[in-house]
Amino acid sequence: MTQNYNIEQRCPMGSFAYTIRSGDTFFVLASRFNTTVEAIMAINPGVDPNRLQVGQIICIPGAMPPPMPTCPNGFFHVIRPGDTLFRLSQEFGVSVEAIMRANPGIDPNRLQIGQRICIPRAVPPTPSCPNGFFYTIRAGDTLFELSQRFNVSVQAIINANPGIDPNRLQIGQTICIPRPATPMPPCPNGSFYAVRAGDTLFMIGQRFNVSVEAIIRANPGIDPNRLQIGQIICIPTR
Repeated sequence: MTQNYNIEQRCPMGSFAYTIRSGDTFFVLASRFNTTVEAIMAINPGVDPNRLQVGQIICIPGAMPPPMPTCPNGFFHVIRPGDTLFRLSQEFGVSVEAIMRANPGIDPNRLQIGQRICIPRAVPPTPSCPNGFFYTIRAGDTLFELSQRFNVSVQAIINANPGIDPNRLQIGQTICIPRPATPMPPCPNGSFYAVRAGDTLFMIGQRFNVSVEAIIRANPGIDPNRLQIGQIICIPTR
């Protein structure tokens, strides 16, 4: 301990003490701290660059150590023999471009054994929700409560979200809420029609040469003032 303290005290002005970690070489340190191997050797006379020991303290030229790289949404990986960004992307299920974005300034063609890089966590693909809408879980939400609120069964929500754990909903989690299925109206003497943007019963009647009253009779309970895009209605024959 006293020896290490003395070494730190002997680092000249304009340099700082550094503790050797596994995988460190003078080349790696020069790249990390934006200096040269020659400058590190000159400031550490008597240090054998081929016999660095983990825990050994040396001096690094520079006014102060640069901030340690961060990896808030991933984890650090130490480059091993044979590593390439493509192989790492395959191993960890993340794109080469994502690894490069997480490591500004990295040279993908000059990875160094012992170099530490950030591997971002793979972003799960956005789930599809073609017949519903996305909902973000809030405190207190349960699938049962959501099923009551949105008038859809718990099983339908589970079916729309493969892999969801209904007992471990997370605040901020995005799930798909399917729209309740609308029963098809009977249409024994006519044809089905899906309401389009701008449609009114009058326009539909004109298009199919049938009266508004006949359309209303063929669709009990229909609200002519609240047609929904995609709503299926029966168009009776004349």
